[in-house]
Amino acid sequence: MVFKRELENELQVWKASPHRKPLVIQGARQVGKTTTVNAFAGSYDTYVSLNLERPEDLRLVENDLPFRDVLQRIFLEKGVQRRGETLLFIDEIQNSPRAVELMRYFFEDEPGMHVIAAGSLLEIMMEKQRVSFPVGRVEYRYMFPSSFSEFLAACSEQEALSLLRQVPVPSWALPRLFDLFHRYAQIGGMPEAVERYSRSRDVTELSPVYQGLITAFQDDVGRYSHSAHAAAVIRHLLEMAPFEAGKRVVFERFGGTSYRSRDAGEALRTLERAMLVYLRTPTTRWSLPLVPDERKRPRLQFLDTGLLNHCVGLTARFYDHHDLHAFHQGILAEHIVAQELMAADSLSVRKPLFWIRENRQGNAEVDFLIPYAGTVVPVECKAGKSGTLRSLHVYAEHSHCQVAVRLYSGRPQVGSVATPSGERYTLISLPYFLASMLGRYLDLYFTGDLHFDE
Repeated sequence: MVFKRELENELQVWKASPHRKPLVIQGARQVGKTTTVNAFAGSYDTYVSLNLERPEDLRLVENDLPFRDVLQRIFLEKGVQRRGETLLFIDEIQNSPRAVELMRYFFEDEPGMHVIAAGSLLEIMMEKQRVSFPVGRVEYRYMFPSSFSEFLAACSEQEALSLLRQVPVPSWALPRLFDLFHRYAQIGGMPEAVERYSRSRDVTELSPVYQGLITAFQDDVGRYSHSAHAAAVIRHLLEMAPFEAGKRVVFERFGGTSYRSRDAGEALRTLERAMLVYLRTPTTRWSLPLVPDERKRPRLQFLDTGLLNHCVGLTARFYDHHDLHAFHQGILAEHIVAQELMAADSLSVRKPLFWIRENRQGNAEVDFLIPYAGTVVPVECKAGKSGTLRSLHVYAEHSHCQVAVRLYSGRPQVGSVATPSGERYTLISLPYFLASMLGRYLDLYFTGDLHFDE
């Protein structure tokens, strides 16, 4: 069974756009790019697919033929006659500088043909080959592991999906949605793991899937390392990254290794370009524009929480707890929320910023700052009552924000709270499974229509 990804809906919008350009989809290996495009291709009269990891497909584009001849040769050798709406899919395009160059001509000389390219190591390989996509002649989408909504759809939990999207969520639906979100946080969003679980409902079957993914990522290291030493550093840091996920990064001797700051920083940024990890940068600002402070230590986000659980041995611990805040120092709750926030935006790799204050008066951190309608909404992913949200109070006193959000393991509620100095703001408390729905709840709040049943 292949489950539908939400990116497929966006591809339909791209297809219908009068301003459509050739599309480039980026994402880590095995997040579902090829499967999604193949499913989307069913809406076309003619479909031709190239995989440039295959020598027989690579030779169709790696030549000195004029663009028109290259195009004719592709259709001839694939045995396809072009009729009606036509989609050409160039997979693993990072393997061919010539194919990257050809994207210009699809835009200029074949605007009627729909073209999608995809790749897993695009930034790294193109940097090594010193090539780039033609500016202004392609558009981009980004693909991440499956979201909670996609997980529910894959598991045929249509009623739960409908309740998740009902704003506000009915209180009687909370136990079931919490249970399903905890299972999603346990399994993660890698499509092969989600698909296997949707068929078997057996988490014990997934270990070989996770190990196969990690092995594939490790095997890729040699392809984007400029030296044997760099490859060794990247490989080691990829092994250590799940253990450091959710924490503030110190590059010097990262994760207890002996690597110096320069080597570790370069390796982690290479893994970030491969979209296997993300360095979430803090900001010290509380108003727009939210400028990242590159001098401050970032927070490490791993590709997928399910993979993280497997690597650090947490998968079985989910059966001991009914609250994500209750184990692994609460790191998993924030990690899966960040994963949900990133998956909600296919137009960019928008790493959610967090806020810090580091001075003599004491340190404070707020987990996420969310731009909304010309303002900034602070979001904390924490357990406990409003009185324990010290950092959020510190932020409110500095920013004079009107509203803040707490994502936690309790019931949805909204009310006014006061900081120790008497600054008042509205606190919206939501179950953490609603992270992807934050915008909808803020819409209701700012229109005065946010109310929850008791």
